[in-house]
Amino acid sequence: MDTIASLFSFITTPVSWVIVQFHTVYGALFGPDTGWAWGLSIVSLVILIRICLIPLFVKQIKATRAMQTLQPEMKKIQERYKNDKQRQSEEMMKLYKESGTNPLSSCLPILAQSPFFFALYHVLNGIASGHTIGVINDPLLASARKAHIFGAPLAAKFKDGSDTIHALGASVTDVRVVTVIMIVLMSASQFYTQRQLMTKNVDTTVKTPFMQQQKMLMYVFPIMFAVFGINFPVGVLVYWLTTNVWTMGQQMYVIHNNPTPGSKAQAAYLERLTKHVTHHGKVGRRSEKTIVKAIVAKGRDRNEFERKFINALTKAGLAAQSDGTVVKSTVQATAQTEDGAPVDTTEAAARRQQPKRQTKAQRQSGPKQAGEPTSLEKSDEPQDAKPAAAKQPQKPGSGTRSKAQSGQRKGGPQRSKSPSKK
Repeated sequence: MDTIASLFSFITTPVSWVIVQFHTVYGALFGPDTGWAWGLSIVSLVILIRICLIPLFVKQIKATRAMQTLQPEMKKIQERYKNDKQRQSEEMMKLYKESGTNPLSSCLPILAQSPFFFALYHVLNGIASGHTIGVINDPLLASARKAHIFGAPLAAKFKDGSDTIHALGASVTDVRVVTVIMIVLMSASQFYTQRQLMTKNVDTTVKTPFMQQQKMLMYVFPIMFAVFGINFPVGVLVYWLTTNVWTMGQQMYVIHNNPTPGSKAQAAYLERLTKHVTHHGKVGRRSEKTIVKAIVAKGRDRNEFERKFINALTKAGLAAQSDGTVVKSTVQATAQTEDGAPVDTTEAAARRQQPKRQTKAQRQSGPKQAGEPTSLEKSDEPQDAKPAAAKQPQKPGSGTRSKAQSGQRKGGPQRSKSPSKK
């Protein structure tokens, strides 16, 4: 560990300078030689580093979700080229390039944080050995060696002998009790963070090897922290416990406000969002609009939870728009079907007003003559409303003429009813 820490000695001076600046502030409040002043200086260093790493954390989330999406395709490539490792690697790189993902992006926060971690370890190791390092001069070195956190010196380790610990002004029991408690809390926070990610923020519709890897890491990381923690100084344990708690809180915030599509966290989030939107009739925060916009843009590719969200809005008389807003469906010009296809409501209304389809007999009868009353019009007329001519008495021979006009011959052989062939 000392050899690795010495490789990052170039960043030791900036890290020690930041700690000294925070120590100046907290020393004025709690006293320069107290564990509160030095301990809070380390905690503040962690918070400052993690705030600077927030953009990388966002990139890590996007990369992790992209990798989850690509897992089925990666599995197909592995099965197709299982006997050709070189071709398999080429196809994998091609898939990464086409999708714009990078496997290393999910490790960026850890890689970026590593130099600061080893630089802090180098600083605390110098304090334990009694050597000035970075901007920590002799007065600051003496002050740091006097600082104790719950009875354990900042530079003390679990495996230190009694002589070393007594030289720092503490007892072996105090050091080991404090270090064990910190190691347990550090491992537990890491396990909870990973378990929270696996149980709530993973797409349960896709079963991939990536999920098995994450499940394995859920148990491996806490064991690693427990093994390496006994070699860390108390100050480094404070640093690592703080960063684990920060990661846990950051992960909880992401799961609550921006869950992975298809996960249990998304189902809970959309349920909360449905209640809020149906109660207020609108989407409030910008992050909510972004999620609604993404759901609308998916169209037919929506998952089960997203379809339930759209259906719930429809039942409430609301409709999600492409810009992420929600409006009343009665006043909008276009609506959306369950699968996301836009439908013009005016066109739908026109289709509803079209007459029913005619039967075969009605089509064969031909179009009605202009001016001929329809069946509805005929039914509306009174039965006794007949033409005046029909009420007049018929003249002699009028019936014969009417028969002749209708094609019947008078007193001779009757004409065939079939049409004549010309």
